[in-house]
Amino acid sequence: MDSKIVILGGGESGTGAAILAKKRGFDVFLSDSGKIKEKYKNALIHYEIDWEEGGHSLERIFSANEVIKSPGIPDKASLIMQIKERGISVISEIEFAARFSKAKKICITGSNGKTTTTLLTYHILKKAGYNVGIGGNVGKSYAWQVAENDFEYFVLEISSFQLDGMFDFKADISVLLNITPDHLDRYEYSFEKYVESKMRILQNQTHDDHFIYNADDPVISEWLKNKHTLPQQHPFSAKVETISGGFLKDKKEIVININNVELKIDTMEMTIQGIHNAYNSMASGIAARLVDVRKDFIKQSFSDFQNIEHRLESVGYVKGIEFINDSKATNVNSTWYALESMTKPVIWIVGGQEKSNDYSELIPLVQSKVKAIVCLGKNNKNIIKAFKKYSSQIIETTSAEDAVQTAYKLGSPGDIVLLSPACASFDLFENFEERGHKFKQAVYDL
Repeated sequence: MDSKIVILGGGESGTGAAILAKKRGFDVFLSDSGKIKEKYKNALIHYEIDWEEGGHSLERIFSANEVIKSPGIPDKASLIMQIKERGISVISEIEFAARFSKAKKICITGSNGKTTTTLLTYHILKKAGYNVGIGGNVGKSYAWQVAENDFEYFVLEISSFQLDGMFDFKADISVLLNITPDHLDRYEYSFEKYVESKMRILQNQTHDDHFIYNADDPVISEWLKNKHTLPQQHPFSAKVETISGGFLKDKKEIVININNVELKIDTMEMTIQGIHNAYNSMASGIAARLVDVRKDFIKQSFSDFQNIEHRLESVGYVKGIEFINDSKATNVNSTWYALESMTKPVIWIVGGQEKSNDYSELIPLVQSKVKAIVCLGKNNKNIIKAFKKYSSQIIETTSAEDAVQTAYKLGSPGDIVLLSPACASFDLFENFEERGHKFKQAVYDL
């Protein structure tokens, strides 16, 4: 067994990996170039793990047998390149933790909808009484949980950054929701490289495993035409009836068919609405049926599931105007789903730090649903250029308070003010959570 493990990054992922490595008898050292939060410092001290912050001790790092890197650190970072040049293996927390867990793994990826689908799948299994944990890109560190309390099942949200550091890892059930351009700066602005990263969710799967995927996604369909895949396939679709999968019938009913047993759910009885959530629900329902969750538990779970904060979260009404917080929509495709699900006139709050955004796919929705646009960002020129022909009112703001007050003045009873930025938050906020919280506070202050 490689004895020296170095962890890069002292957040949730890195601290969890450090604790698991320590408990498994490794010589562990954690290094973070920035400041480590107090709660993680306390955990490292409790487990007597050696750590540093505010810089890297290169000699100690280069003496490692293996390095576990937090997903926020790019593969092209100078330090990572130097580590690899020395022949030292660099892996993700997910890869490391899976070595020490006997749990069956339901692994969910995609450009959009991962968190909702992961939480819904976990909610179904938990409600059905399964011994299940949730981790990966959501909730508590997967490695931390394996260290302290392994489960029979894990539902894992897995990002492309995590997939890039996974090699021997294998999902028992892999779920691929969609693939649209996102985070291309991490992939040399190559969509093909990003696609290949997402498809790593299938790696090492055998015919005994399962692959659940969106048959309506053209990128996934094209990839599957040209590649041989081993796991059993379970497509879901809102356009055609599928075999051994799920489909949306007449836009009113989800039908899931696994092992010739049908489950039908009226979409009006579901707590999460919109075509994007029909896809998420089909994926979750198929995964649940593949691990033999009873149909009545799945139906109950669809009717009482509460979605995450900052994802199409209704904040409340002010004088007949509804305010919706979709701050987690950090790319164009997420915002497309949000706008598509709106059934009332929209005052749309958009903007932030762009990721080479192409707004053209939003134009039909802006024409049909948006009555005014409020920009929330330091540089809004691309948004204004994209929509000035299609919206008579585009107003620029630079704070959540100003954006909410402006949108409120533009609205009328029966309208929706939708914060769905289609951009990262880092120009004005620390992260999308802070942006969402400030939006909500500004609504409460009206």
